[in-house]
Amino acid sequence: MIDANALRAVCLGFNGTSEEFPFPRNPEVSTFKVDGKIFALTSLGAAPLTVSLKCEPELAERLRAAHPEVVPGYHLNKRHWNTVSLTGGLPDRLVLDMIEDSYDLIVAALPRARRLLLDWPGEGR
Repeated sequence: MIDANALRAVCLGFNGTSEEFPFPRNPEVSTFKVDGKIFALTSLGAAPLTVSLKCEPELAERLRAAHPEVVPGYHLNKRHWNTVSLTGGLPDRLVLDMIEDSYDLIVAALPRARRLLLDWPGEGR
């Protein structure tokens, strides 16, 4: 099961990522960004631990239908974001893949020069 420390480590493990706390009214909300764009949003001290992740709309719908731990993004565009409960009901590999997919969606939308600076593996795909 992915805990808060593992979630932070995974998110910060991607090239060019940073952690920020941009919401003064909710200082516990941690955002993980690449090139200033959010790819993961969480309250690391919350119980249960959840993380909101960007997702392709069709895949988002399939994940929600298949897993009760995946719901439309809380306070986000529900077409493009899922909120995932990290209570152990999902395989870690699936959660890690969803985090990586969220990062990849953000990086893929960046200008080519920025993607090259990030040494993004998807650039060669």
